[in-house]
Amino acid sequence: MLDLTYEMPKIKTIAGAKHDWELVIGMEVHAQVSSNAKLFSGASTQFGAEPNSNVAFVDAAMPGMLPVINEYCVEQAVRTGLGLKADINLKSAFDRKNYFYPDLPQGYQISQLYHPIVGEGEVLVEMGDGTARMVRIERIHMEQDAGKSIHDMDPHMSFVDLNRTGVCLMEIVSRPDIRGPEEAAAYIAKLRQIMRYLGTCDGNMQNGNLRADVNVSICLPGAYEKYQETQDFSHLGTRCEIKNMNSMRFIQQAIEVEARRQIAIVEGGGKVDQETRLYDPDKGETRSMRSKEEAHDYRYFPDPDLLPLEIEQAWVDDIAAKLPELPDDKKARFISAFSLTDYDASVLTAEVESAAYFEEVAKGRNGKLAANWVINELFGRLKKEDHDITDSPVSPAQLGGIIDLISSDAISGKIAKDLFEIVYTEGGDPAQIVEERGMKQVTDTGAIETALDEIIAANPAQVEKAKVNPKLAGWFVGQVMKATGGKANPKAVNELVSKKLGS
Repeated sequence: MLDLTYEMPKIKTIAGAKHDWELVIGMEVHAQVSSNAKLFSGASTQFGAEPNSNVAFVDAAMPGMLPVINEYCVEQAVRTGLGLKADINLKSAFDRKNYFYPDLPQGYQISQLYHPIVGEGEVLVEMGDGTARMVRIERIHMEQDAGKSIHDMDPHMSFVDLNRTGVCLMEIVSRPDIRGPEEAAAYIAKLRQIMRYLGTCDGNMQNGNLRADVNVSICLPGAYEKYQETQDFSHLGTRCEIKNMNSMRFIQQAIEVEARRQIAIVEGGGKVDQETRLYDPDKGETRSMRSKEEAHDYRYFPDPDLLPLEIEQAWVDDIAAKLPELPDDKKARFISAFSLTDYDASVLTAEVESAAYFEEVAKGRNGKLAANWVINELFGRLKKEDHDITDSPVSPAQLGGIIDLISSDAISGKIAKDLFEIVYTEGGDPAQIVEERGMKQVTDTGAIETALDEIIAANPAQVEKAKVNPKLAGWFVGQVMKATGGKANPKAVNELVSKKLGS
């Protein structure tokens, strides 16, 4: 059972700090919508294509080109909102966010400032120690991505790739409810997990498909509670935004570094300026990028080329009815249906592919035994070789076959590990391998007893010691297993040893 009470993390006295400080963190997560075409054009969203090959006339801002909204992108945004238990706004509208940069051909970005498609929602963030935090979602809006400026291909020139221009992004804006670096990373991980289950974003941070702007401020103990009571941001410290973070590890590092920087300024008698900063992981520091803009700096106004977006409740209800089972629900079901621990269920549901793999293995079998083999043997081996479940050389049917052989006492646990190694490296049907290679467990008590009698007769001194100290009986079990090539049924061996030695 999760404990939703949570002691707010503090930055303890460090580097000469005079006080304990609390962290206040809000995040703006940019998630690229999984779709084949862009938000307002039919150009491809394929990653890794030749530069400037996925660009329609409207993406390049050619004269006279008008945007036409992609209905599937809208559906994906609605699906995401429903997955985050958020309000869906049946009427939303697009605005122009005006700024100038070489990789923004239009000179503005089409976004949704005043009337977003998704309203308030929530995300349950589990911290791995039995505690959890409910992070509130303020809004989700759709917007175009910009292109990419490339500065490291020539010492004198910069290049622009417009392939990403116009790709649909969902900007997921949280309330400032996140209270520490680890919690920030856990929040991103949970968002990614939910969207991957929904199929609305692949969550590939390396490709830039999921990235975050992190707002960090510090306050003295008690200030956050005052903000919660009044919703007055003046109780919180001045926030700085760390831009374009695409690594959970770097997000944690950047928050810690920025918090220390702000503490040093405040305790030195200075004032933190509200600004946008960049994190340099090589130097372990944040540096100023620009002063923090407000909405009026972008001169927002309704996009004259796009009518307000109106959707029907029946359409939203149809999307809701077809939502897949989400991570929290799947985890609860795994715990109940397969008698798993909270930890095992968390591991198995972390990725949608892992959950599907386990469920196929566990179908009609002992759930706990299936979980042990999937987590310890398969996941362990895949991690060692830097592979994921989609690269597994062992299919669910093959692993299920190994478990069937264990459950029927055809093979022992030790033989099962040898069998797993064969299947992992060579493939094949587990039952057939056991039959052809003579790996079946010896369950004939007569044969086991004969082997044990020979060992007892050859080791009278060891017998006397075992009668005095029953713990030494394990030596005989080991000798019988050795004599039978590890094929003897361990339970039968233990029972016979106990009977023979009177232990």
